[in-house]
Amino acid sequence: MNYMIRGKKIVTVSDLKTVENGAMVIENGKIAEIGPWEKLKKRCPDMDVVDCSSYVITPSLVDCHTHLLEFAPTSLYPVTPVTHFLAAKAILFHALSSGITALGEQICGHPLCNFSKEDYQKAVLDLPLDISFATTSISIGFENLAHFTSITQSRGVTQFDLTDPVLVQMIALESDYPGENIFINATPANFTEKEVPRAGDIIYTLEELQQVVKIYHTLGKRIGAHVAGEEGIKIALEAGVDVLHHAHGITDEQIDLTANQGVEIVATPMGGTHLKPNSPEEILKFFEKEIPVSISTDSYLPPYQGTSWLPFSNQSLKGPDVLMLIAQPAMQLLKKHKYDENMILALLTNNPAKLLGKQNQFGRLEVGLDANFLVAEGVPGLEITDINKIKSVYYKGVKVIDRN
Repeated sequence: MNYMIRGKKIVTVSDLKTVENGAMVIENGKIAEIGPWEKLKKRCPDMDVVDCSSYVITPSLVDCHTHLLEFAPTSLYPVTPVTHFLAAKAILFHALSSGITALGEQICGHPLCNFSKEDYQKAVLDLPLDISFATTSISIGFENLAHFTSITQSRGVTQFDLTDPVLVQMIALESDYPGENIFINATPANFTEKEVPRAGDIIYTLEELQQVVKIYHTLGKRIGAHVAGEEGIKIALEAGVDVLHHAHGITDEQIDLTANQGVEIVATPMGGTHLKPNSPEEILKFFEKEIPVSISTDSYLPPYQGTSWLPFSNQSLKGPDVLMLIAQPAMQLLKKHKYDENMILALLTNNPAKLLGKQNQFGRLEVGLDANFLVAEGVPGLEITDINKIKSVYYKGVKVIDRN
């Protein structure tokens, strides 16, 4: 279906920036033209028009660090292996209804999930979502550390196995993008503090980490790492890790090093490590140093307690529907510092699309890209946080969520 859609304004997150009283021509699921409504109306007088002139049109959201398919179903529902993916699809629909059309999923290995990357790919094949998979190893901070990998699935491995060159190479070859490929610190995952007393333990020596990074780079792959704390971030930067996921507890000196080395950061203001998560002020520092930064949920997670920027009163698990909510404090701080709304919205759209290697497909509203966009009552994250204020979600030009 080919049509034109009109908006009160179009926040393109591209060189066009914001087009007031704008319109887009959609042809065969792609963006064919963007410009002022009056101009496009004259050029295409016979084209069907979707009138959203009371609303803002923006790129749809990208959550580049999630655990919706592997850990979330077993955490949220009484699933068995037979019903696991039934729950997973319900969770993915919730993400879609929250304005998210692209995800970066971590496949870590899980004691209750004997599924391969191919199993996860098949389960989501027909959904109106673009899902990239980071294959990983994981260390969970129980009293007796537990280690799993995407390759060995539900079978635990030893700490020694985590640096086995053959296993590392297998993980690296299957990974679609630099997600949480390696856990430099043991993770609390989504367990309570009492259950994971060793969350934060550093798993690798610098020499071991350097060998793992070398394997990824030799294969032409970038590597991302779960890391928090000054010591862990220090060895991550020294070893040549390409993307820091979380980077909670990063120092000002390490922010400078991150910028100088061209390393990217996936900020998770809700939590995800043993330390206090990324504050709005910290994300502003990343911006000021021109570090490519994305904001992600790492969901499903219990939100960190004791921050001034999170509104949650308990530790019940939170999912992708809070992406706008946890991003808003940083986004509004950036606005106070005179950053353009397009640069700010890139935190939830173009920057994570680039991290996934999908910047030529989505993340911006630009001629030739997929028509993945939202019709909303305001700019997501910056002006609105309630998913009910997202009136429509489009994926490849097709309306897949409708609240009108």
